[in-house]
Amino acid sequence: MRRAIKASIAAALLAAISFYGLNFAGSEIPATIAPPLFAKTEANLPDTPDEWRGQVDYGTLDRQLAMLAAQPEMAGLAVAVVEDGQLRFVRAYGVTDKSTGTAVTPDTLFRWASVSKTVAGTMAALLASEATVDLDRPVASWRTSLRLPQGAETRITFAQLLAQQTGLTKNAYDEKLEGGESPVSIRSELAAAPLQCEPGTCHTYQNLAFDAASEILGQATNRHYADLVSERLFLPLGMKSANFGMTGLTGAKEWARPHNGSQVRDLKESYWRVPAAAGIESNIVDFAKWMQAAMGERPDVLPPTVLRVAQAPRVNTARLYGGELRQANSNAAYGLGWRSFDYAGHRLIGHSGAVDGYRTTLIFDPKAKTGVVAMWNSNWGRPFRIPFAVFDSFFGQTDRRWLHVDDLPDRSKA
Repeated sequence: MRRAIKASIAAALLAAISFYGLNFAGSEIPATIAPPLFAKTEANLPDTPDEWRGQVDYGTLDRQLAMLAAQPEMAGLAVAVVEDGQLRFVRAYGVTDKSTGTAVTPDTLFRWASVSKTVAGTMAALLASEATVDLDRPVASWRTSLRLPQGAETRITFAQLLAQQTGLTKNAYDEKLEGGESPVSIRSELAAAPLQCEPGTCHTYQNLAFDAASEILGQATNRHYADLVSERLFLPLGMKSANFGMTGLTGAKEWARPHNGSQVRDLKESYWRVPAAAGIESNIVDFAKWMQAAMGERPDVLPPTVLRVAQAPRVNTARLYGGELRQANSNAAYGLGWRSFDYAGHRLIGHSGAVDGYRTTLIFDPKAKTGVVAMWNSNWGRPFRIPFAVFDSFFGQTDRRWLHVDDLPDRSKA
């Protein structure tokens, strides 16, 4: 009852603030002292300090995230932490739109970008467990639009496609997609694209080629890919905000506008047109539900055998990220739309994503059933450090200062 009253008061105050047009975006009050008010997506979200329970030092994490979100490169940020399979921390910072100062809440939708690939890979593994698809069949045995150099689509299997083993140079022909060309026509043109390696022998990251998975999975089930995912995954998992397409984002009551620094960017439909590669959006709570399912907390929807097939390493990759983060991880690999790598003696699984004006990350330790999801509406890469700060705290390791901002330029003198 107490929580319901608190939620009603928060919602009423937020409505009053909106009605009178008050804007606290430029306030100097620290977010940790006066956190933004929001209406709860669910009744029992761990979104206040007295509800944070676990091994992670959530008080420190909250202060660090607030300082990170206050940097001029940022607009809004939403973060959730799962410990031992349970949602232990949900927090929203900053604004959905710097021109209006509207606060981000746990209801705010962000784009998943390339984390969408984890859904396609998992969907394929699920259908393979039901003998609806054969992961070892050549891509050409389905009626896809994908054509590869040297007719390699007749040799590359569906599993190799999902593991990014087409051999094409990284992100082949993405510029054509961004230029407005049809992904179907571009996939047929990939036959003339340059190769980085012999198909099937190395990992080369793709969007257009990877999205042939949406055609294969759709044909195998006689369902539109988005409908298939919603019916088999999102709805059973209770992911009510998860959706596909630009209108799935802009039609929501709360959605984060894309930013580059202080500039609000125009939305571009390009990567929504490759749904298996980058087409999903949701709020932070549903993003956390996907991670919980991926770490094995929903065997009724995703059995352990399916998760093992989807997440098992199939091809080695280069180290992830750049700078200090790149030096901190090793033994990186790719499965069916899932990455895995070693960090501080632990094997982690997940994926990150980036499209213009949005960044997102999902990383978890499958043994500890502990992980982090974060979504932000800017092009700044520093928040990719968030999961690593959480893991350092959870495992009681030395603070590597991943989220400290004292090494950033002093803008007050600019």
